[in-house]
Amino acid sequence: MDLTNRAYSLAESLLAEPLPRRWSHSLGVAGRARSLREILGEDAYLMEAAAVLHDVGYSPRIASTGFHPLDGARFLRDQEGMDERVVRLVAHHSCALLEAEERGLREELESEFALERPALVDALLFSDMTTTPDGEPTTSDARVAEIVDRYGPETIVGRFIQRAAPEIHAAVQRVESRLSAAEAAGQPM
Repeated sequence: MDLTNRAYSLAESLLAEPLPRRWSHSLGVAGRARSLREILGEDAYLMEAAAVLHDVGYSPRIASTGFHPLDGARFLRDQEGMDERVVRLVAHHSCALLEAEERGLREELESEFALERPALVDALLFSDMTTTPDGEPTTSDARVAEIVDRYGPETIVGRFIQRAAPEIHAAVQRVESRLSAAEAAGQPM
């Protein structure tokens, strides 16, 4: 089974029944990642696999630390033998180092999982932070506001997402700029 099909199957088995809304979000994030194929080139399928798997750490079957990027990456590495680049993207998705810092887990995350190429980190961040919890497209401003509202501004997640907001918006802008440039380059003069 190829990487992308395996990723969808695994994510569905971990999320669809216990966390249907999280599964809808993951499908939406994967769809956003697919929309980036033009700028991702040969990494497009890797990105789609990471996108559909990015939140598997929420699954009750594998959650252990309560920090879903770390739990998901460890599971994918240790139990599934998933592609190392996919694992790194899951581990570091959407400014995870900042949340890890809030949770006292930054050193663990950094020591266990290297960062992936910045363009891919941006692409996954874009895909996640422009997709609602129900899997629909949104803006990064609306997504950050929704997360703060859902968790509360003084919670770990609320504090982290507010700290991460400038980088989230910058990454979204970088991806949108790359998409615009690719679109302009592809149009006849």
